[in-house]
Amino acid sequence: MPIVPSSYPGPPAFLFNGHLETIVPSLYRKVNEVDYVRERIDTPDGDFLNLDWSKVGSNRLLIISHGLEGDSNRHYVKGLVKLFNQQQIDVMVWNNRTCGGEINDLPILYHHGASYDLDTSIQYVLNTGAYTDIYLTGISMGGAQTLKYLGEKSSDLPREIKKAAVYSTPCNLPSSAATLKLKSNTFYKKRFLGKLKKKIAAKASQFPELINLELLEKVKDFDSFDTLFTAKLHGFKDAADFYQSVSADNWMKDISISTLIINAKNDPLLGPECYPIELAKKKPEIYLEMPDRGGHTGFLLKGNEFTWAELRLLEFLIGKN
Repeated sequence: MPIVPSSYPGPPAFLFNGHLETIVPSLYRKVNEVDYVRERIDTPDGDFLNLDWSKVGSNRLLIISHGLEGDSNRHYVKGLVKLFNQQQIDVMVWNNRTCGGEINDLPILYHHGASYDLDTSIQYVLNTGAYTDIYLTGISMGGAQTLKYLGEKSSDLPREIKKAAVYSTPCNLPSSAATLKLKSNTFYKKRFLGKLKKKIAAKASQFPELINLELLEKVKDFDSFDTLFTAKLHGFKDAADFYQSVSADNWMKDISISTLIINAKNDPLLGPECYPIELAKKKPEIYLEMPDRGGHTGFLLKGNEFTWAELRLLEFLIGKN
């Protein structure tokens, strides 16, 4: 599909660069009037996932995958929940392991390639028989998980899943990981690493024989964190092997339903390879939209409760493209 011209008019004037467009909504945006009913489900490997539901009595459902160190309470999740509920569509947000307020039972945590947990969540929904039309969306890491799942399933994708849309998505994980080495992205690196280190410390209390906390004190960047902990716990050789092995673009060529990818050109956390221009040009199922502005999970609109990305996802998923 040809590249889609973007309709985003840009953010309010005070958000004058990609970093402000990213940080201000993350710290200050609030979405009210969203209430969840939580349901715990079992995973095939003996762990659990927490699913947060916001139902309006529909036979249509939006499934949301959140970003790195996010959960169902992040502003970008709640914005979609509220918007789609207003359109009389049920919403389910699945929380990655260790996210959503509870530490999981097994040694593993979660990562960009954890499409197996998205699959478990979807299979649970399908088994209820409650929904005829299901739409998938993911933000940042959740977008990568969604794209990977779609490519893995390809022609075996459940017929109930009609469309998908993701935004601020690291389609190529090595390229995105490299941005966290930039001095200009020190804020994001410290914020993510600080949260992840706390979770590893919690894991160490569960499994002291597996995790050396002395090594954790030496971690200063994502390469060392992912080599010493993520790769070790999840069966990869090192950080580089992990990034390449789970990168969504390994599977995107096999996506079989209409899928929108929105990645802002000024996103500070996406490298050049995160914009799958050549694939979008030759693959009719993929729609690539690259606004000049938006930052990472930003896309604020002046005077609007919802972001442009949220409104665009609704338009794509429920409309006629």
